[in-house]
Amino acid sequence: MDTGVTEQRTASGLATAPGPRHVAIIMDGNGRWARAKGLPRVAGHRAGTENLRNILRAARDFGVEIVTLYAFSTENWQRPRTEVRALLALMEHVIDAEINNLDAEGVQIRHIGRTDGVSSRLVAKIVRAQERTAHNSRLILNIAFNYGGRAEIVDAVRRIVAEGLQPEEISEESVSDRLSTAGLPDPDLVIRTGGDMRLSNFMIWQLSYAEFYCTPTFWPDFGREDLRQAIEAFRRRERRYGRIG
Repeated sequence: MDTGVTEQRTASGLATAPGPRHVAIIMDGNGRWARAKGLPRVAGHRAGTENLRNILRAARDFGVEIVTLYAFSTENWQRPRTEVRALLALMEHVIDAEINNLDAEGVQIRHIGRTDGVSSRLVAKIVRAQERTAHNSRLILNIAFNYGGRAEIVDAVRRIVAEGLQPEEISEESVSDRLSTAGLPDPDLVIRTGGDMRLSNFMIWQLSYAEFYCTPTFWPDFGREDLRQAIEAFRRRERRYGRIG
């Protein structure tokens, strides 16, 4: 909804209306991008990872404080074995290749998701990346890897049961405090590339009141200008959280 926000601009080129603090991104379309170019699917995934650096820098320039990326879902294990192996190897490669840059640029890395089925070597690299960047504060980067929204809620309920909370002690806050994003604000904006309009089991608790932005652009082609347009669209909307406008 266009609320008539004055279109003044900042140095970054964005309108001056408040922007999102937390942006969640469903990075879709890598395989279709590759197929359109006559390339194997893994080439699309590689191109998608190469796009991350520019998007993170743009997000920081546009005032975003937290970015959550849907990198590998609990359902992705059902893909062909060769593709799964390639995705896991790519995750290792990205950590090795980008950790120095991310640390130097003040990015704090956090993993959200399970470690079941993930090799001990990859888990160790994820842990080291989190420990190395824990002191950074310019941008928080949540990597949703081996992640599922329903699984996250199940895990939160298990923690509640294990801690012995009484029924009257269970609230939205007590559940939120036991999610993998505990202590962080919920996403304000969720972006899905590739044209599909569904959440695909992504942050289904945290995205209850997020604004949705869908673009047909495949993730490898989603650039700084695309992110700017998504944030501009967010700034033109009126967020009522169920209240009458």
